[in-house]
Amino acid sequence: MKKIGFLSFGHWSPSPQSGTRSASDALLQSIDLAVAAEELGADGAYFRVHHFARQLASPFPLLAAAGAKTSRIELGTAVIDMRYENPLYMAEDAGAADLIAGGRLQLGISRGSPEQVIDGWRYFGYGPAEGQSDADMARQHTEVLLNVLQGKGFAQPNPSPMFPNPPGLLRLEPHSEGLLDRIWWGAATNATAVWAAKLGMNLQSSTLKFDETGEPFHVQQAAQIRAYREAWKEAGHTREPRVSVSRSIFALVNDMDRAYFGSGRPEQDQFGYIEADTRAVFGRGYTGEPEKLVKLLVEDEAIAEADTLLLTVPNQLGVDYNAHVIDAILKHVAPALGWR
Repeated sequence: MKKIGFLSFGHWSPSPQSGTRSASDALLQSIDLAVAAEELGADGAYFRVHHFARQLASPFPLLAAAGAKTSRIELGTAVIDMRYENPLYMAEDAGAADLIAGGRLQLGISRGSPEQVIDGWRYFGYGPAEGQSDADMARQHTEVLLNVLQGKGFAQPNPSPMFPNPPGLLRLEPHSEGLLDRIWWGAATNATAVWAAKLGMNLQSSTLKFDETGEPFHVQQAAQIRAYREAWKEAGHTREPRVSVSRSIFALVNDMDRAYFGSGRPEQDQFGYIEADTRAVFGRGYTGEPEKLVKLLVEDEAIAEADTLLLTVPNQLGVDYNAHVIDAILKHVAPALGWR
């Protein structure tokens, strides 16, 4: 395990029990947690993107602000739903945020998951072409994004522009060199992991994937990662790919941890349907004293296969407590997994 970061969904609720009661709270606390995680020595601050929900939604203002407040930590998404995206406008936003952050963005993108509203992407002005599915549309948007991030000119310049143009066809600006190598695909199946490898994207694998064999989650996820790496090798890419997995892991090191998470109930994978015809497997969480966690986590085949571990955090418990959650893993668990 080379890198460990956190993943926040950025939930907020006006409930008095919530430490994150508004969208403003969710955004500002996300920036504060990225700063705190960097100070603790964590490697990454990643944020989920959900539309029509009381969660984080538009990632680039947040990433730019966090980039301006930090200097070392990676800043990413896990994941942006490409069904909702204009890939050219997204490339401009991503380029600007990456330049502000000094080239630290790690953008996870995907087809997305079931959303809060029916066909929400249609409200954003997008719809699949005749004979295509929404997943096809997401992959098409992705291929356009990857193409324009190469930084090559493609647009015919105006012969009488307001400002002088460089020679030749024009590219999108601002262009951030190297961002193309820091795009990740969130794959729910082995087939889409292989597709991502062929296109040269890194791989993000979450706490959920489609059930393809009936085996335990971490076994299926490890097989997905191996299929991805083999496809990457066959594609002939010259750089080394990166692979992340997400986990809910809580080390019980004080009374507050035990009050929040020390239920003592056994944690197991769950199988169920996220769509009418799609059976999925949901990975178990890990909770316990550090020594117990180490024994459990070294048996997780997918963590062993990945180079990056993203810790999901309960963001509504506040910045200070979430910083403690991250710190407890970094101090008491991560070294035994080969981190640093």
